[in-house]
Amino acid sequence: MAVAAPVPDLADRATDCADRLREAGRVLLASHIDADGITSAAIASTALARAGIDHEVVFEKQLDEESIAGIAAREYDVVLFTDFGSGQLDIIADHEAAGDFVPVIADHHQPADRDTRYHLNPLLEGIDGASELSGAGASYLLARALEGPDGDNRDLAGLAVVGAVGDMQDSTDGLVGANEAVVADGVDAGVLDARTDLDLYGRQTRPLPKFLEYASDVKIPGITNDESGAISFLTDLDVDVKRDGEWRRWVDLDADERRAVASALMRRAVASGVPSDRIEALVGTAYTLVDEEVGTELRDVSEFSTLLNATARYERGDVGLAVCLGDRGDALAEARRLLRTHRRNLSEGLQWVKNEGVTHEEHLQWFDAGSRIRETIVGIVAGMAVGSPAVDRSKPVIAFAEKSAGELKVSSRGSHALVRRGLDLSTVMREASQSVGGDGGGHDVAAGATIPTGERDAFLAEADRIVGEQLS
Repeated sequence: MAVAAPVPDLADRATDCADRLREAGRVLLASHIDADGITSAAIASTALARAGIDHEVVFEKQLDEESIAGIAAREYDVVLFTDFGSGQLDIIADHEAAGDFVPVIADHHQPADRDTRYHLNPLLEGIDGASELSGAGASYLLARALEGPDGDNRDLAGLAVVGAVGDMQDSTDGLVGANEAVVADGVDAGVLDARTDLDLYGRQTRPLPKFLEYASDVKIPGITNDESGAISFLTDLDVDVKRDGEWRRWVDLDADERRAVASALMRRAVASGVPSDRIEALVGTAYTLVDEEVGTELRDVSEFSTLLNATARYERGDVGLAVCLGDRGDALAEARRLLRTHRRNLSEGLQWVKNEGVTHEEHLQWFDAGSRIRETIVGIVAGMAVGSPAVDRSKPVIAFAEKSAGELKVSSRGSHALVRRGLDLSTVMREASQSVGGDGGGHDVAAGATIPTGERDAFLAEADRIVGEQLS
């Protein structure tokens, strides 16, 4: 058994779930297909394998009556659900009652009204599943409970951090709550480094001008979205920003050089009138997977999570899983190809939103991309739009995309500032979609739904009403 539970409040639930999995001997592992879901599956699969438990892994874009029926048809006595399942317990419980399978759930989403015995979810113990523990974190606690006498599973903490960051749980203060215990395990196990650094995306892979130009979370006039401005800023510094004619990357700079660039960036931000709270957001906690090759997207937790998202959005969770399990050959090459496609599609999608604009209701704003933006990435495009001049940051944004002939995919994104004012998009998506015969859920800052094609306007009216009540 585990030497010490990283999150004591969830220890009994984790142990109970682990004991049931050991009894099974043969398990179907079903996981959500996004960065958090893929890392959840990788953590759980590794832990099951180390415990000698035979298992098969399947991915689902969403868990509904049809997909759960398909899982039941595989005729496994025990099914482990990771990064979903809690919100679908009403359907799962019916299959359990019918004797189709025993569910074991490691999730962090809002639970349905029904429950089951083997249920590991931070929300059940008063821990915030949107900001303090992800699906990968729940799977990690389960993995710790599955430990045997021959060693521990703390080396899996790195993947749990990738999942948490991929699920947007890191703030300017880094990961908080139960996630901090996971980070501590990773640091103690020697697989993770956590330190204060410039909090911009692309520390490992982007050439310095692109590193600064594309950093849009904190907009600095003359640098952000300004290629020539970023180059001019860098060349004016007393730092060797090129080597052998090639731009260096952030990871290539030594500590003194990084301090010089960061200090100059802060001075430019102050001189440009950037608010002090936004300037503070330029610095945060950087998480590095120390066993991965320097200068690759696998070494930086944020970049790793983006790579996994690229495999997920094109329904290649198997590729992302293989990378998480250590494949640095064909799987990694395919993941990088998918990432290039993903970035191109995101760029084109964001440009479409900028060109077409959004429609404003009283309390929210929205756009309907139809078939022009893939339904698996429309939520990411909406999130990117929130950080661009294309949308009003004082309102949540709702995005629609064609899912099938009869269904629309709905994705919503807000800001942490709106959440602090009372916004809960999980409730908005669930209640507004159910009012028109669909279903949805997620987190307070980001959630999704599926609705019948002809119900868009009725859905919007109800969503606008709910958001108005939340923010009043």
